[in-house]
Amino acid sequence: MNPLVSILIPAYNVEDWIADTLRSAIEQTWPHKEIIVVDDGSMDRTLSIARQFESRGVRVVTQENQGATAARNRAFALSQGDYIQWLDADDLLAPDKIALQVETLQNCHNKRTLLSAEWGSFMHRYYRAEFNPTALWCDLTPSEFLRRKMQYNLHMQTATWLTSRELTEAAGPWDTSLFSDDDGEYFCRVQLACDGIRFVKSSRVYYRSVGTNRLSYIGNSDRKLHAMWKSMKLHIGYVRSLKDSPEIRTACVAYIQNWLIHFYPERLDIVRQAEEMARSLGGELKTPSLVWKYSWIQTLFGWPLAKRAQLLMPRIRWALARSFDRALLQIENRSGRQSLNQIP
Repeated sequence: MNPLVSILIPAYNVEDWIADTLRSAIEQTWPHKEIIVVDDGSMDRTLSIARQFESRGVRVVTQENQGATAARNRAFALSQGDYIQWLDADDLLAPDKIALQVETLQNCHNKRTLLSAEWGSFMHRYYRAEFNPTALWCDLTPSEFLRRKMQYNLHMQTATWLTSRELTEAAGPWDTSLFSDDDGEYFCRVQLACDGIRFVKSSRVYYRSVGTNRLSYIGNSDRKLHAMWKSMKLHIGYVRSLKDSPEIRTACVAYIQNWLIHFYPERLDIVRQAEEMARSLGGELKTPSLVWKYSWIQTLFGWPLAKRAQLLMPRIRWALARSFDRALLQIENRSGRQSLNQIP
């Protein structure tokens, strides 16, 4: 068994990180691979940096800015692989990530098996990534994976998956109308088409935490709020199409409750729709509550200001932590930066 694996990388304004991401793809110990980068109209040096890797077998194409989902669709259309490895342009793969997953394939012989992996988040120093197992880090049926994901507000990072071409084609293209949670919605469709999910222990992905620059960050963007609500409705429809049990409906209500604070109180129209959907599932939503440390702001100045404080303060703390981590990286670099091949 010697499948060709396509590593597909959408890239937009990632000049600081694209080189490390490409090195992690090139240094995969699985030899039978192709690497395709679709530059989505970057306005920095992303394209020129990526082209420096063409001599090492990386194919680089460019297009006018259309969004990450369109870039992913373009990359897949250009690919020839039997299996697909999606990789965001600021994340890293452990050198044996793909090899370990392909080894698992040799024991299942089913192209409808979806493979997942461990993932840990980091800021600048990938070797300090924290890997925190969740209830999704095991073999699961599609319906049970989605139930746990929605019930406990969990997710698997995009690059953890290794997907057969058959599954990828069955799922259909990435939804270009989604400006947030496009990956969550897409892999729901992949899971609908799969026969089961196999978790490959020690196969690892390093997820770079870049804060509000991430596409997944919603903030107060009205466009992203609309996209998130659309994705949530699709999630609920997908999981109920697999299994419509009391446990599934309870998980759907918990899922709506977990995300309700993003719409309250600015988008009461969506809140009303969410309440109606929860009732149709046999549940009731509670008014979202703020973390206790911001409740005094709500008492004195009202909910909108308290919510803004709750959104802003973690961003400030994160920015300070990231600056500190970057400074430590610069200090450590003076004594010799670790190779990606030293990733544990």
